[in-house]
Amino acid sequence: MTLKTTKAIAKRFKLTKKGKVKYASSGRSHLLSAKESNRKRRLRKSNYLKRNKHKKMIKRLLPYG
Repeated sequence: MTLKTTKAIAKRFKLTKKGKVKYASSGRSHLLSAKESNRKRRLRKSNYLKRNKHKKMIKRLLPYG
C-alpha cells in the first residue's frame, strides 16, 4: 500500500538532504509599505524548523519528501 503525501504540507514545507524541514517566512504578501526594508529583506530568507515535535509530525505527512 502506498502512502499519500499531505498536499497542504507539501506546499508549505520542503525537506533538505540532511532531513531538516525548510519553510518560507510569513508576512510577505501584503501591507509591505508599512514594513521597513531591513525587515522585508530578512523575510525573503527561508527558515528551518527548530522544534523536534513539529519536525516529526511534518516528516510523517511528507513520506516521500
